[in-house]
Amino acid sequence: MSSKRKVTQSSVLRALAMSFTTAGRGMALDDERGEAPTPLLRLYDMEGSPFCRIVRERLCELQLDVEVYPCPKGGDRYRPLVERLGGKQLFPYLMDPNTGVDLYESADIIDYLYREYGGRPAPAAWRLRTLRTASSFAASLPRGGRGLRSQDSEPAKEPLILYSFEASPFARLVRERLCELQLPFLVRQCGRDQWQDWLLPQVRAALDMDYQPSQRHRQELVARTGRVAIPYLIDPNTGEEHFESGQILDYLQETYAR
Repeated sequence: MSSKRKVTQSSVLRALAMSFTTAGRGMALDDERGEAPTPLLRLYDMEGSPFCRIVRERLCELQLDVEVYPCPKGGDRYRPLVERLGGKQLFPYLMDPNTGVDLYESADIIDYLYREYGGRPAPAAWRLRTLRTASSFAASLPRGGRGLRSQDSEPAKEPLILYSFEASPFARLVRERLCELQLPFLVRQCGRDQWQDWLLPQVRAALDMDYQPSQRHRQELVARTGRVAIPYLIDPNTGEEHFESGQILDYLQETYAR
């Protein structure tokens, strides 16, 4: 059993700084989002990569659930697979089993997501690619390379399930660790689409608020657990389920880290 990893105040603040740097992208849902495809999109990804981040932001805002296959530097599980499939180890790499489309390059992926699942061209603001990438690069700095390099781990037979939204600093800590451990996971997008979603669970409880989420995965959380708090991890390999980033990180460390 490996030692536990603590969620320090400084790590949360650095993750929160990333959200401010990206101006809150990957937080609220797009008013004209499309329907989630079945089977799910597959994203070969590095959590700390600025190019991967801007794709994940759009997936969140378009409310497109996705299977994430982590490809950190030094990783030996999915990086070689991407090279076999697409001819090179370049990330992000998106596979859409519904259309047979495979894409490198974040800008091309974003254009595709809008056309195929948003029913329209990408907004003009997203065509300012240099500006978007620059802000995403800046967002990587506070975390100092977390979510970029692989660490020894036991493989998971089935992908884990993570209720998350891209800009959440607490979910980011969990996604970084999943990436470092090369653990595949299914993201159930939980972006905010009404004002009550912006309140912390503790605030909603203190106000004795009758919180009725409208977003589908937030509704699932209420039905499953009686509350909404992000992140929430389900591990179908062990039957374990956890709220709170600190508890989730401890669980991943004890279960999968070597």
